[in-house]
Amino acid sequence: MLVTAPDRVFVERNGKLVESGAVFRDGAHLLHVIQRLVRNAGRRIDERSPMVDARLSDGSRVNAVIPPLAVDGPQLSIRRFPKRALGLDRMVDLGTLAPATATLLRAAVKARLNVIFSGGAGVGKTTMLNAVSASLDRDERVITIEDAAELRLEGNHVVRLESRAANVEGVGAVAPRDLLRNALRMRPDRIIVGECRGAEAFDMMQAMNTGHEGSMTTLHANSARDTLTRLESMLAMGGFDVPVRVLREYIASGIDLVVHLARLPDGRRVVSEVVELAGTEGESIRTEVLHRYELESVREGVVAGRFVATGVTPRFLARMKARGIALDAAMFTAGPLATGSKK
Repeated sequence: MLVTAPDRVFVERNGKLVESGAVFRDGAHLLHVIQRLVRNAGRRIDERSPMVDARLSDGSRVNAVIPPLAVDGPQLSIRRFPKRALGLDRMVDLGTLAPATATLLRAAVKARLNVIFSGGAGVGKTTMLNAVSASLDRDERVITIEDAAELRLEGNHVVRLESRAANVEGVGAVAPRDLLRNALRMRPDRIIVGECRGAEAFDMMQAMNTGHEGSMTTLHANSARDTLTRLESMLAMGGFDVPVRVLREYIASGIDLVVHLARLPDGRRVVSEVVELAGTEGESIRTEVLHRYELESVREGVVAGRFVATGVTPRFLARMKARGIALDAAMFTAGPLATGSKK
């Protein structure tokens, strides 16, 4: 739900924003509702602290901004999550990805590949991360690190850590980077960071390069290639002061797959690229697109497109085979991929 004014309340349906018809009495009523929501989440919002991001008791995420930062009046955003996370099979039925891509992602998790899920805001990165995490071994010790806990992993050894903002006195903040450093001391089999957005990327890459295989995270980016550029910038922010060639070798050795998601003109979300990092060439990271979504046309709001394999056979197949995971090489043969029934 998005509220831009007392009489402008929007909800998302089928990937598009529509007015809900709900209204608040006036700006004071909207502000009162925001304050109650924030207070129930154990936070505070006022002129001294006019912006807040919090998690409600049902797991919903609320973000609010009030004057003087919000020039046109209080702004409220609430993200609700289904009681049960979408599984990969259901996402195939919805047309989010091809069955072969779902099989590939399940195998990638079981084979302990390090994966980044990238895309713009609201394209379903966290939803996809939740879906693939169903393939985790229930006996693995998994530590999740998030700004606001959204991941719902099943298992016997799941530890959920959540960062904390500073209080009104400006003290008590616990950043994701602090949690990530501490997680490395908690004997994790895997570390999952809900979203890399700053200096914590340095510690995440250290974990991926020092034996914590099978770690995963999400990252905002416009394309799979842009994901790597953003990651370079984040590593620089984290103090990784080395020549660019060394930096890119570090990224290429730590990350196996980038799964990029995008929103189509009709509002549908799709896996637009599955990209393998295949080492470096000179000072550049070599990438190989394995599966992609090809947009063919948009006519009167109706999108036509298809999922295709590019014909590239990934290098990690041997690594999977060594772990007892066999993938049919035919799923990488160049050409259209079979799709699920859209429901």
